[in-house]
Amino acid sequence: MPPAATGQISEEPSRQGWLDAFHRGARDVLEGCYRDHFQTVTRAVGYVLQGADKETVVHDVFLELLSDAKLRQGFKGGGDSGLAAWLATIARYRAIDYWRRYRCERSAQQALENAARAEPPALHPGDGRTERSLEARLLVEQFRRQVLPAKWARVFEARFLGELDQRAAARSLGMSRTTLAYQEMQVRRMFKRFVLTRRTT
Repeated sequence: MPPAATGQISEEPSRQGWLDAFHRGARDVLEGCYRDHFQTVTRAVGYVLQGADKETVVHDVFLELLSDAKLRQGFKGGGDSGLAAWLATIARYRAIDYWRRYRCERSAQQALENAARAEPPALHPGDGRTERSLEARLLVEQFRRQVLPAKWARVFEARFLGELDQRAAARSLGMSRTTLAYQEMQVRRMFKRFVLTRRTT
């Protein structure tokens, strides 16, 4: 369930005071922004992405809002409707950027899913599916041994091999969903670079 809505910016006694706090990254202001505009960002991303990709980008947008002061400075005011429009624009562009940058990664993700489901294969000449299954498993094992930091191994196992959604994965690992989303994003980028490097060598 999405977070429940709270009071709107227009109800703040001082819009300028609210804007200054937003630019500073005041935690209560950003938490209110998350609650009030979670659905706005979700709808904007949903025009481009669905499923796990949509969920990832929605949380990436709020993570970036929390951590990037330069991004927050880009909002110049305009009340709650202005903030909604600004966030929707950012979310839409982030979703488009994700779709463009991670097309190759989605094929790599398919390799991960194939490896997770595949039984250890017995090779038969001419069996293309068996060969692809073995290749996927070897790719995953090589990534885990050579590239994946140990500190992110649990997230990799839960999200990519175990195929848990973010809520279930965060709960099973005993971490916040924001922390899990950040680690997942880093693992995705590492795996994409790993696959692309293999294709060009």
